[in-house]
Amino acid sequence: MAGRRNIYFFYPEVAENMEKAQPLYELAERYSFNIVKDYRKANIIVSIGGDGTFLQAVRKTGFRDDCLYAGISTTGNLNMYCDFHLDDSSKMIDAATREQMEVRRYPTIQIKMDDQPALYALNELSLRSSIIKTLVMDLFIDGLHFETFRGDGIIVATPTGSTAYNKSVGGAVVDPILPCFQVSELASLNNNTYRTLGSSFILGKGRTLDINLSGEGKQYPIIGLDNEAMSISHVQKINVALSGKEIKTVKLRDNSFWEKVRRTFL
Repeated sequence: MAGRRNIYFFYPEVAENMEKAQPLYELAERYSFNIVKDYRKANIIVSIGGDGTFLQAVRKTGFRDDCLYAGISTTGNLNMYCDFHLDDSSKMIDAATREQMEVRRYPTIQIKMDDQPALYALNELSLRSSIIKTLVMDLFIDGLHFETFRGDGIIVATPTGSTAYNKSVGGAVVDPILPCFQVSELASLNNNTYRTLGSSFILGKGRTLDINLSGEGKQYPIIGLDNEAMSISHVQKINVALSGKEIKTVKLRDNSFWEKVRRTFL
């Protein structure tokens, strides 16, 4: 982290978290880091919590691709986005000062809904019905009508998001060095009228996915970006593609993505 000395700490501001964060402030000052209160002035952003807090840190700070993100876990376990324990946070500082740190780059997806400004996701876009009724949508790949889907919904996941909601519905775990995104079904209905691929599929860099909602279903979707539900209704068209933004995170050399997968699931 040579040359990066402005650090911003992100955490839900409740008394318990503020107490946990205090030793980190003292540690940062001891190593001559400049603690800033405005994330726009930071070149290092540190989340204190779990993976959900990390996702919120990225979202609330605008998916910045000009700074480094780091996650410190307060749960007692290292997570997919958190490389450091709260009780061993000095390990992060020591590794940085001894040049034992590496930079990991995670791709993100860009989501455009109708004529609204673009949104981004580090984990996934999830689209589900908010009532006890199936959604009907047409999926287009690069403008080609691919399938007409009817079911509970779909998930569009990044490689890092492939270990989350996507994995729970049988999607593949994807190496984040691959610039791609994955589409997985939620309880699709297959009959003589509606026919889907019936399995997850992966789209590479440069591909676009258009989702057109049809019928009454377009009035009742729950749209989730990472761990946040969007208050958007009456959506007719959603466009998804890899964005040009990569989230840079710090990691130790002995803590690769696949080591995290093994530790978490095996």
